[in-house]
Amino acid sequence: MAHITQPIMALTNVPDMDTARAIARRLVENRVAACVNCLPQVNSIYRWQNTVEEASEITLLIKTTHRRYSEMEAMIKEMHPYELPEIVALAIAEGLPAYLKWIEQETQTDETI
Repeated sequence: MAHITQPIMALTNVPDMDTARAIARRLVENRVAACVNCLPQVNSIYRWQNTVEEASEITLLIKTTHRRYSEMEAMIKEMHPYELPEIVALAIAEGLPAYLKWIEQETQTDETI
């Protein structure tokens, strides 16, 4: 099982930059994420309800910790316009130690200090 302070990178795709900015800002303002990168225009091809679809989307790269994952997922689901949003997370196995420590510090709240 992952340690609660383990850094993770989560991703989600949204249909436009306004949605991307709104979700990113809320996650960072609420200390659920230390940083969110909004990558401009990716082309997604996927199967949805037995049809192959293609969409232009914005990818969010969300740096947070295992401890904050549930809150992050809930906020994204609340704000996301898709019926079934992609929300996946990957453990960060290695990274600049000072940066990983910064992620941990920036996602702490009064309750977690």
